[in-house]
Amino acid sequence: MAKTGLGKGFGSLLPDNFDQSVMLDKQDRVQKMLIQDIKPNPNQPRREFDQEAIKELASSIKRFGILQPLIITRLDDHHIIVAGERRWHAAQKAGLSHVPVLVRTTEELDRLEIGLIENMQRVDLSPLEQAASIDRLHQEFNFPLQDIATRLGKSHASVTNTVRLLLLPDFAKKSLNDRMISEGHARAVLAVKDETKQRQLIDNIEQYSWSVRQAEEFVANLKEEEKPEVVKNKAERAVVNQKTSKDLSTKWGFKVTVASKGKGGRIAMEFTSQKQLEEFIKFLESQKS
Repeated sequence: MAKTGLGKGFGSLLPDNFDQSVMLDKQDRVQKMLIQDIKPNPNQPRREFDQEAIKELASSIKRFGILQPLIITRLDDHHIIVAGERRWHAAQKAGLSHVPVLVRTTEELDRLEIGLIENMQRVDLSPLEQAASIDRLHQEFNFPLQDIATRLGKSHASVTNTVRLLLLPDFAKKSLNDRMISEGHARAVLAVKDETKQRQLIDNIEQYSWSVRQAEEFVANLKEEEKPEVVKNKAERAVVNQKTSKDLSTKWGFKVTVASKGKGGRIAMEFTSQKQLEEFIKFLESQKS
């Protein structure tokens, strides 16, 4: 009987049809195992789990059970978790005594790893598909991003930037999937925190065929606008002269701010119309004569 294929992605870890799994070889069956006989992977890089998320998952498990079995492998006299440690923690919190598992040998997992890496190297894989594959290999199979980068022949920064694409808002992901924006454009969008500005940037890219360089200049200009007007360094902070500001505002008929900094300072005026500005310019010119 043909066995479930390995090296073809995550689907190869699970039987195609759980109802027929009893007809498969033992290694391909979903089994029930005592939760106490399973231990977390000691090489798991993640040490902390979001306890609120674990609590929510435990509540779901109480209602619906564990829908996806854990992937485990035998190590000495016990089994360790390859994928599904979060489900294992949640199952404990939910009070389960047994959990569904698929037992894989080290050799099978090695072949699976090769298959996943090969899948990520496909030229027809979209940036978001590649990001999802890398993230799942990182999160569920405990692979450090640096190791994934090495296997893919890419820099750590490149792999990290690819995974960050998953943080894009849905409308930006759609533009990326539809090839309306490039991966470079998407990274520029990620540098903008305000959703309205993100939409504005994407609209400009799509409507005016902006290059990645133009998108980056848009982001740089936004950050320049967001810089605080007053310097944070206490030694350089501008101090507003309230009395002088008030006197000049009363005299000239519009808001004036006089601020001293070191041996110098600045004067800022706020006019409400072009006419008011022109009248003030005339006033200044009249003082020359």
